[in-house]
Amino acid sequence: MRNILYQLIILCICLSACQPAGEVFENAICIQNITTIDAEKGLKANQTVVISEGKIIKIATTSELKLSSENEILDGSGKYLIPGLWDAHVHYAYIEELAPYMSDLFLAYGITSLRDTGGEIMFMRKWKEESEKNPTSTPRLMIAGPLLDGMPNVYDGSSPDRPPLSHGLADVKDVNEYIDYLDSLGVDFLKAYEMLRPEQFLALLAKAKEKGLKVTGHVPLSMDAITASNAGLHSMEHLRNLEMVFAKNPDELLKKRVDYLRRGMDLQGGDLRSTIHRAQRMPSIKNSDPQNEAEVIRVLAKNQTVQIPTLALTRTATFRNFTERHWQQSYDYMPDSIEVLWRASMDQILKAPRNADRETYADWMVETVGKLHAAGVPIMAGTDTPIGFLTPGLSLHEELKIYVDAGMTPLEALASATTTPAKWFDMENELGLIKEGMLADLLILDANPLDDIRNTREINSVIKAGALTDRARLISNLKQD
Repeated sequence: MRNILYQLIILCICLSACQPAGEVFENAICIQNITTIDAEKGLKANQTVVISEGKIIKIATTSELKLSSENEILDGSGKYLIPGLWDAHVHYAYIEELAPYMSDLFLAYGITSLRDTGGEIMFMRKWKEESEKNPTSTPRLMIAGPLLDGMPNVYDGSSPDRPPLSHGLADVKDVNEYIDYLDSLGVDFLKAYEMLRPEQFLALLAKAKEKGLKVTGHVPLSMDAITASNAGLHSMEHLRNLEMVFAKNPDELLKKRVDYLRRGMDLQGGDLRSTIHRAQRMPSIKNSDPQNEAEVIRVLAKNQTVQIPTLALTRTATFRNFTERHWQQSYDYMPDSIEVLWRASMDQILKAPRNADRETYADWMVETVGKLHAAGVPIMAGTDTPIGFLTPGLSLHEELKIYVDAGMTPLEALASATTTPAKWFDMENELGLIKEGMLADLLILDANPLDDIRNTREINSVIKAGALTDRARLISNLKQD
């Protein structure tokens, strides 16, 4: 009997020794000793993050979570984990030849989610379907379909600078019918544009609300920013036309714009819009009224009307930042035809004298972002790539840098490209934070972005829908395309 008991004890010891020491997570990636950073919890050192089936399933302090050696374990020592980034203003349809390369470019620069703000609907459905079919290798893509414009519409296909990104709407009936059409094709939101008349704009907002769609856009030239915000516009792009209501004589300027629009119906939409901008933009900035400015900002803050400033667009060409090394290097990853065209265009810009008004406008935009942010107006990161020589992906990192220059902290700048767009799409319980149950769209960085926001470019690996790919491989893929 004693021998049998002894044998049982030995057997139990052996069985125990054969069991893996520590917790086992099957079909999972376990990242140990990494520092996590998100907009809610800030920086947390020495974390273990477990990813399985496309989601974050466990987060704990590394010393508190003992892992079995049977797990797939990555050592995150000296590295930083942040949520995947959004570019909330892109255009796949602006250069159709570039569109097949854009998803790979975005992912190589850590952009895991995108908000496309204008393109022909069937063209955009193609790229959205591609994203949905390949969630681990393609950024998430939210689409608006074409810009919803009035008549004459701006992006009518009349020139390379005005490709057919918009749909001109003649009246309120057109607005309602076309939104029904877009909704039937599965758009994620709508974009209102500058030539809409007030009755069309209000009908658009009402129809979008009926369909459960948010609306972004430019403030129509026939309206002002306060009226548009109070009417329920969810977000505004480029700070467009804010300067006109900041001015000392906004009512007079509005009356003149309405007259321009009435008399310019026979012009091309792009020409008419440019005429109005030339007539009112710089005089408005030079004639700004602090009280009017404060009142507009107060309304935007009260309504939480999100602003997508696209500062990288304004500053890169204006101040010729495309000559900097990181921009020049990024053009090597573009299709040869695009690279040749862009470099030739840049050479022409460098030969031309600098434009003082453009520089004043670009500086005004940065100052205005600082004021908006200080007042509590939400800022969302978007760039307008590939317009203005903006390399898809890289441009978002430049945008974040300018936000910090404007007065945001690095953590606030990160929020503009993570939690703010997630909230805009009512996805705050799925994306934007490093939290158990969240979708695993993440970046592993080699340097701390809270020390210097430019460290968001120091990408070690990209995790998309739980699949990890090191950046060297992503860049190598670009060179092969």
